[in-house]
Amino acid sequence: GRHEVWSWKTASKESLCLMWQKVKVQLMLSMSFLTALFWYCRRLYSFLAQLLKRWSNYLQRQLIRNLSVLPEVDLLGYSAREWKGETKQAKQMRQAYEELFRSCHIKYLRQVRRDNYSVVRAVLFQIFSQGIPFPSWMKERDILKLPEKLLYSQGCNWIQQYSFGPERYTGPNAFGKLRKCMEALKTNWAEISATRDHEERSSMCNTLFSDESKEYKLYEAIKFIMLYEVVEAYEQIKSRDEPVHNLFSLLFARDSSSDPLSFMMNHLNSIGDSICLDQVELFLLGYLLEVKIRVYRLHRFNTEEFQVNYPDEYRREWNEISLLTEDDHYYHIPLFRT
Repeated sequence: GRHEVWSWKTASKESLCLMWQKVKVQLMLSMSFLTALFWYCRRLYSFLAQLLKRWSNYLQRQLIRNLSVLPEVDLLGYSAREWKGETKQAKQMRQAYEELFRSCHIKYLRQVRRDNYSVVRAVLFQIFSQGIPFPSWMKERDILKLPEKLLYSQGCNWIQQYSFGPERYTGPNAFGKLRKCMEALKTNWAEISATRDHEERSSMCNTLFSDESKEYKLYEAIKFIMLYEVVEAYEQIKSRDEPVHNLFSLLFARDSSSDPLSFMMNHLNSIGDSICLDQVELFLLGYLLEVKIRVYRLHRFNTEEFQVNYPDEYRREWNEISLLTEDDHYYHIPLFRT
C-alpha cells in the first residue's frame, strides 16, 4: 500500500513537473513574443512620432514661408538687425524705434510682405484678426451688387478697363472677376468677424493670408469699393445733392484723378502691380472701411508727421488700427504691450 501511494505521488510530481516544463516553455515564448512586440510597438511609435513631428515642422515652415504677415518679432531686435551701422539714417531709425518702444508701448511688430499690396494687406489683416465687423454702410447695402450697379445703373462701362494688380487683365470679363472678388471679401469677412474665439480667428487669418490667390481677391475687392465710393462722390458733386467729405475734393484736385475714370486708370489699376496707395488714398481707405488708421512714419521722426491719422476726421465709435512704415511704401503691423 505504501509503495502504491509513493508511486502515485511520484507519478503526480513527475506529471506536474512535465506540465510545468511545457507551461514554462510557453510562458517564455509568450514573454519573448510580448517583449518583441513591445519593442516593435515602441520603435513604431517612435518612428511615427518623429514622422509626425517632421511633417508638422514641414507644414509649419511651408505656412510661415507662404504667410504674407509673419509672426511677431521683438521690436528693438528687429531694429538692430535692419539698421546696423553708424550712418545718419541708421541712427535716426534706431532712435525712432526706441521712441516707439519707450513712449508708445510698442514692443513687437509683425512684418508684412513687401509688395504693392502692403498697406491694404496690413489694414485688412488687422480688421480680420481683431474681428472688426462690416462698416455701417456695408451692412445696409449688398456689396455683391456694386459692380452691377456701377456698370448698368450708372453706365460706367469703362470698368471693363479695370486692371487686377499684377494680373493686368482688361476686357468684358472684368465684371465677372470683380463679382468673384466681392464674394470672396464678403464671405471671408463675415465668417472671420463672426468667430469670437481669438485663437480660432487667428488661425483662420493665417490660413487666408497664406494663399495668394485668395488674398489678392480681397485686395481687388477693396480697390473696387474705393472706385465705387469715388464714383458716388463724383455724382454727388456734379448734382450738388449733398455735401461730400473733403478728402474727395483733395482727390479730384489732382490732375491725375480729376474724375473716376482717370482715378482708376492712373492710380487704382497700378496698385498691387507697380505702385502702392498714396496718402490721399489711405485717407479714402480708412473712410470707407470706417476705421481710424494710425500710422507711425519713422522717416518723419522728430516732426509733426511722425504720427498721422487716416482719415484725420473720424467718428468716436470707429475701431482703431495701427501701421508702421519706414518709407511710406512698405508697412508693418506694430503690437502694443503695456
